[in-house]
Formats: sequence, structure tokens, C-alpha cells
Amino acid sequence: MIATTLERIAQVVGASLHDVRDPRALVTAPAAVDSREVVPGGLFAATVGARVDGHDYAGRAVAGGAVAVLASRPVGVPALVVDDVQLALGVLAKHLLGRISPTVIGLTGSVGKTTTKDLLAQVLERHAATVATDRSFNNELGLPLTVLRADAATRYLVLEMGASRKGDLTYLTGLAPPQLGLVLNVGSAHVERMGSGPADIAEAKGELVEALPADGFALLNADDPYVVGMAGRTRAKVLLYGAAAGTQVRAEGVRLDDRARPAFELVTPDGSAPVTLDLIGEHQVGNALAAAAVATALGLGAAEIAEGLNAARRRSAGRLEIVERRDGITIVDDAYNASPESMKAGLRAVRAMAGARRTVAVLGAMGQQADTSRARHAEIGRLVADLRFDVLIAVGEGDPLAMAWAAESANRGVAVHTVEDVSGATELAGSLLEPGDVVFVKASSEIGLGACARALADA
Repeated sequence: MIATTLERIAQVVGASLHDVRDPRALVTAPAAVDSREVVPGGLFAATVGARVDGHDYAGRAVAGGAVAVLASRPVGVPALVVDDVQLALGVLAKHLLGRISPTVIGLTGSVGKTTTKDLLAQVLERHAATVATDRSFNNELGLPLTVLRADAATRYLVLEMGASRKGDLTYLTGLAPPQLGLVLNVGSAHVERMGSGPADIAEAKGELVEALPADGFALLNADDPYVVGMAGRTRAKVLLYGAAAGTQVRAEGVRLDDRARPAFELVTPDGSAPVTLDLIGEHQVGNALAAAAVATALGLGAAEIAEGLNAARRRSAGRLEIVERRDGITIVDDAYNASPESMKAGLRAVRAMAGARRTVAVLGAMGQQADTSRARHAEIGRLVADLRFDVLIAVGEGDPLAMAWAAESANRGVAVHTVEDVSGATELAGSLLEPGDVVFVKASSEIGLGACARALADA
């Protein structure tokens, strides 16, 4: 973060100062919304959540080094008091971004955003100072936190942009106007809030390319018709990537090794270079191509991009995170979130990785699927059976029961179990596992099935 006085921050966000001895005290480090993540010289934003009120931790944050607290009421320690903390954080981020000049890259999509962001960051940071979204901090609160980590030395600012409803991306791109916009895909995530189907989701995702300048780049997935259709919604130059013929960035000769890690020849307008990813699943090729498309638009050559992709490692937890236990059991934790598209990709990746080993799927509900939810869960159950998983543990009431019923009705030999909650899943899975098993754990984040994956990994 650019060094800024409390007095100046107050002017920018319209705050009143409370318990501040020195208005000229400098904030020199990024902001945080978790008091445990405050660093000396930083700013603590006291947000109010469903379970925790950040104002209760203001004293702890200042004791941990925060210069002041951005708050909606006085808290007994140095504070900048505003009506709306989240809104003020966005105003501050937009103001400070205007004082520096990084190339802003926005990326969105229904699935694959975080993995693609992590790959792209690892390609770019080999060449210049890069700041990228931490974890999946991609909303109205997370994006400003990312922007506030940038400083005058930052050349590339990679911003994952999430959208749960129409207008979200218009707001985010207003805070951090991108020069490059990457759209990965249009799936069923958030269909409950966005409208009746993929066309409504595409309308919301396309807000990103509408925000691009004429001299910018829109990087579009040629394999997704809804994404390709966004080409007419942007003033920017369009660069296509994917498997479709004629794309400027594509993969040739895709293959998987015995651990289901993909390898391919990366082809760009600059030439070609071999890529071998340290990630599992053929779907990762699309994520790598998306990152390569951005890098190509920024002027990197095929060999440079391939070097970055070859060296890249998984950075974000809960996304096909592999833990090998001493007894030979492999836990694949993909429980950060779930949609039908990501559930299918994860199941296929784990099945390919397992080979002849026994496979166990511990699956919970996929949220925000609207009226199609039961049918989509049943589809996942049939896929579990078609892929010849040995065991399915369906977690929770309602839609997971449809998943279990579909898997059992397929008569493919999968042993189906149902449990009520995460603790039941953990207990049952622990009792069923055998040395050498591969266990896949996935559900939407609100289910909390990551706790099951961690418990099984630590057993």
C-alpha cells in the first residue's frame, strides 16, 4: 500500500477521526479484515459478518500493529469512523490505485477462476512485480483488499472478480478499471440469483468485457459459445484461446501421465513450447490456456509462458489439494466450493489419477442451483456410478439424497451410504477407508466439508 496519512484517508473516504493522537500517522501496509492477519503499519477494517463483528477485535488489531481501525462506530482505539466500512474500503482502493499505474487484469468465470489466477500470477511474477488476489477474495470486500496490497513498484495487478448477481462486475470494474479482461466460462454457479439460465449468467459475466478500453484486450474462451458471444460487447481487441480451430492460443497433443497431470504443446502467435502441469485433471489445460492468453496479450513469448506454467504449483487450499497419508491413502480435498461443472471435472480428474486403486467419493450439496438442483445432483450421482467409483458417501438431507439414489439406481456396483452431516461423513469415511484408497471430498463451501477432508488427512 502507498504510504498515506490517517488524515488523508479520512478525507478520501469521508471519515471522522476518533481517539487519533496523530492525524499525520502513516498507514504503510495493506488492510485486513481479520485481526490475526494485521501487519505492523496496516489498517484494520472492522466488518460485521453473520457470526463475527470485527469491531470486537479492534483493540487486538491495534495491539498487533494496525495504525488505526476503519469502523462504523468508535471502538476505543484510533479509528476512522464511516457509515459503511465496505463501501469506504472500495473508495480508498480506487483512490490509491489512481496514484499508481499497474496493468490491471480482471478475470471472471463460473469455474476455474482461482486456479487460473494462481497460474497467471506465477507466470507474470517471473518477469515483473505482480500482486494477485489472495485465496478467493474476489468480491466487493476482497477486491479492495487486493488493490490495497499494490504499491508504486507493482506492474501487474491480477484481480479475480466474482459475480453472484447482475451488476457485481460493473461495481468491481468501477473500483479497479481493467486493461485486460479474461472470461473463462459460463456455467450454472449462482443461477439462483442471476436469472433463469446461462444467458442470464453470460449477461452478468460480460460486464467485465464491457468495461475494457479500446486499447485493451478481451481474452475469451473459444470453446464456450456464451463467452465467444461476448466479443460483440467490447471495444477492446479480442484474443481467443481454446481447442477450437483458429484460436490464437491453443493446446495440441494433450495427454495425461499416470498421476492425471496434463501435458501439451502450447501454441501462440509467437511459436510453441511444451508444457507439463503439476496439477491433476484434463480440465486444467483450459485454465493454463487462459493464463497463457493473458500473458500473450502482454507480450510474453511461448517459451517464457511455458516456463512459468511448468514451474507453477497449486497455491490455494481446498482445490484438488492432494494429501498422501503414510498408510498409502490419498485425500483429494476439493471442498472449497462446488458447482455441477467443477464437480464433474473433479470426479473425472480423481478417477484418472486413481487408476486401479479403490476410490471413495464424499460429496455434499451444490448450492444455488435453483429449480434444477435435484436433477443436477442426480446427474452427479449417475456420473459417480459411470466412472466406477467404489464408494459414495452422500452428505446431508435433500439434494444429496437424490445424488445417492441416482448412483444406486445405476447398478454399477458403487456402494452408496448417506449421512446427515459433516461429522457423520468423517466418522463413516474413516471406518470404511483401506490402505491405498483415493478419497475425493467436495461440496459447496457452506456445507463445511473441508473439515472432513482435513480430519481424514490428519488421521
